Amino acid sequence: MTTREIADAPWVSASLDGAGFRTDVRTRTHAFVADEPAAAGGTDTGPTPYELLLGGLAACTAMTVRMYADRKRWPLEDVVVRIRPVRPHAVDCANCETQAVGVGRLEREVELLGALTDEQRARLLYIADRCPVKQTLERGIRVEPAAAAALPPDPDSRFAPAG
Repeated sequence: MTTREIADAPWVSASLDGAGFRTDVRTRTHAFVADEPAAAGGTDTGPTPYELLLGGLAACTAMTVRMYADRKRWPLEDVVVRIRPVRPHAVDCANCETQAVGVGRLEREVELLGALTDEQRARLLYIADRCPVKQTLERGIRVEPAAAAALPPDPDSRFAPAG
């Protein structure tokens, strides 16, 4: 992607107005809702942010496998990808101000349906590991303020630079 294409890339936005956790998410021409379960104080009107992240990873994995199988003209009828964290993440939000948080490991199952040979199945499972979202997550990613949106640090924050 060129610098110009990056600068012109559309934003994904999330808007949470009012009480609770129900959040409207928009990207390009799509809109959907994220929320927390009722047990966590939400209204359960949409997936949680972690579920959205895992859904993006599962979708990218399935799409990557499908693209490869289609290019090879292999008889892949369906690909089902299941992903889950290996530990609960509910405490992450409560501790995010003072601790490094996050799910450090995920479990994944890839089910390939169709009259595939053993060699084709093995190759498609290898290709599943080449999913761009998976590679991005495994390499790590920094989230930084956009140059135009950078705000001065909050002087009341324990994360404000000393000085």
